[in-house]
Amino acid sequence: MADISIAQGVHRERLSRVADVLIVTVAVSLPWSTSATSILVVLWLLALVPSLDWNALRRDLAMPAGGLPVLLVALGAAGMLWADVSLAERWNGMDSFLKLLALPLLLTQFRGSGRCGYVLCGYFVSCVALLLASTVVQVFHPFSLTLQPPLNEVLVKNAATQSGEFVTCIFGLLFLVNDAAERRSWARLLVFTLIILGMLANMLYVATGRTALAIIPVLLVLFAAKKSHIKTVINLFAAAVLVGVVAWYSSPYLRDRTNDVFHDLQSYQQAETVTSSGERLVFWTKSIQFIRQAPLIGHGTGSIRAMFEKSAAGQSGAAAEASANPHNQTLAVGIQLGALGIGVLWAMWIAHLLLFRGNTLAEWIGLVVVVQDIVGSLFNSHLFDFLQGWTYVVGVGVAGGIALKAIRTGDEAARSGRR
Repeated sequence: MADISIAQGVHRERLSRVADVLIVTVAVSLPWSTSATSILVVLWLLALVPSLDWNALRRDLAMPAGGLPVLLVALGAAGMLWADVSLAERWNGMDSFLKLLALPLLLTQFRGSGRCGYVLCGYFVSCVALLLASTVVQVFHPFSLTLQPPLNEVLVKNAATQSGEFVTCIFGLLFLVNDAAERRSWARLLVFTLIILGMLANMLYVATGRTALAIIPVLLVLFAAKKSHIKTVINLFAAAVLVGVVAWYSSPYLRDRTNDVFHDLQSYQQAETVTSSGERLVFWTKSIQFIRQAPLIGHGTGSIRAMFEKSAAGQSGAAAEASANPHNQTLAVGIQLGALGIGVLWAMWIAHLLLFRGNTLAEWIGLVVVVQDIVGSLFNSHLFDFLQGWTYVVGVGVAGGIALKAIRTGDEAARSGRR
């Protein structure tokens, strides 16, 4: 019996290592391939489930950071019961919620793992590789007839997605830049600064995601609030202003992308022309009306497209557009699950913000991921999108596991000191 128990323990340990490695590969694949990420997630679950500490998982589910994502998924499942749409549409709507079930699993996995840093490093290295590939293809146009994207486009996915990935890396690196400056580690400082400038240049001159431009000032203010040293704050904002001014006057592409927002709104207001910004205004206005019709529990999971199709009947212009995405996470949840779902969504976001109150690099990265998702979800349904949703789940899960591990270590040290 002892031999069997030892063999089972060795087997679980091997599966645990495999699960850790698979999450590293998930993080590496996120900037590149939806299909690869999906396959790797399935393999990760197959390796994780037999090796998971179920007692630890129950404890994490009892915490708001781990339990509220599951509660939101449970509400989504319940919402299928009262949705007045086909079963296929209900399942399609439910699919948007399911990734949140992985979040407490990751919290438990990385609370007890020493390989958390590999996941964060893997994502960062993958984004740097994407930057290099994008730069080579843009600068050396004859390099490849098959890989070369049109000017001001991206190699994989889209400009908004790539810009969001780079924003996460930039603000993670900003923490390291500040640390390198304090330690007078000039080589590290130079390397990190060059990568930040490279990612900024790509965003401002090659492929600009306008949501990312709205997120950057918020994260700058947040970083300044975390770093109370007045000299650091002054230098940070001086550098930000300088980069902004130089980019604005040297990048016609950035100016055009920014001015397009105002032109789109003006075109919509004057002639109800179908534009990106005009559509968002229509979607948001209609979404609020839908929520008012079923304010408490919403219209049910998977009902978004059906609601927009009904409201588009007999309309013209942007009002005739039928969408399955209101381009706002709160509204996307509210249409389907009402005020009850909205309350759980925001409670989850707040719980995750509170999880990252510390001052370590992992906690800062976790905070960046959560704030980026909240701000970005004002203009998009990020949690329901594949890449942004999985980036949130992996980022919060891994960084949250590190934070919980640090809390546990601190509590054990405190108890040891009292004894």
